[in-house]
Amino acid sequence: MIDSRKLDPNFKYEVGEEISGSNITRCFTCGTCTAGCPVRDIDDKYNPRKILRMIILGMREEVLSSDFIWLCSTCYTCYDRCPQGVHITDIMMALRNIAVKEGHIHPSFKEQARLVGTFGRLYEVEDFDNKKRQKMGLPPVKKQFDDVKVIIDKTRVKEFVK
Repeated sequence: MIDSRKLDPNFKYEVGEEISGSNITRCFTCGTCTAGCPVRDIDDKYNPRKILRMIILGMREEVLSSDFIWLCSTCYTCYDRCPQGVHITDIMMALRNIAVKEGHIHPSFKEQARLVGTFGRLYEVEDFDNKKRQKMGLPPVKKQFDDVKVIIDKTRVKEFVK
């Protein structure tokens, strides 16, 4: 059931105002985008047609707080096939931008930000790793990058990691 009191009729225009979401109002949810989507074949939660329909209906909170907006693989299959020229890959990016502005960030991205903030990269370099590198004749890798920590501290990224 859809509660019409929770619908935001301006949501499609908000998405359209984002640089990458300008073609959203052209969509008439024909389903061509869903037919060739490789992510849709793997995960039924990701359905471009349904997502676009939710945007057009104004289901703002349901869309922005969902996991499915983070699943697009940016393969551009839908981009190439859409008869109306709706760039769904770009619209998904616009949705992510709006979601992040409102504090809806997928846990995997939070974890990546935490790792980069802690180690300066997505994985911790141990002494074991550097010993293996040394045996191969490679230079050791620094364990931490203080410059990255400074950048993380001075940007809003730290807020999202908490």
